[in-house]
Amino acid sequence: MPLGLILGLGRAMRRKRTSSLDILSSKRAPRNYYKGKNCKPTGFHTRKGGYVVVLEKLPNYVVPDLTDFKLLGNGARALDDKGSHVILA
Repeated sequence: MPLGLILGLGRAMRRKRTSSLDILSSKRAPRNYYKGKNCKPTGFHTRKGGYVVVLEKLPNYVVPDLTDFKLLGNGARALDDKGSHVILA
C-alpha cells in the first residue's frame, strides 16, 4: 500500500501544470460562458451597443530600422549565376 501511494505522488508531480485558462472550459461552465483568448480589451462598450476604441489601449510596436541589416528573414533564398537556389543567411 505505501508503494502505491508513493507512485501516485510521483505521477502527480510529473503532470504538466495547467495555466489559468485551462481551469475552466466551456464544457464545465454555464451555457452562455465564453472563455476568450486572454487578450486585453482595446476600448469599451457604449450604452447603445457600440464599441469605442481607445488609442492609448492599442499596442505600440517599436521596430528598429533594418535597411542596412545583412541577414534576411528565416529561409530567404536567392539564385546564383548558375540558376540554383542559395540560402542567404
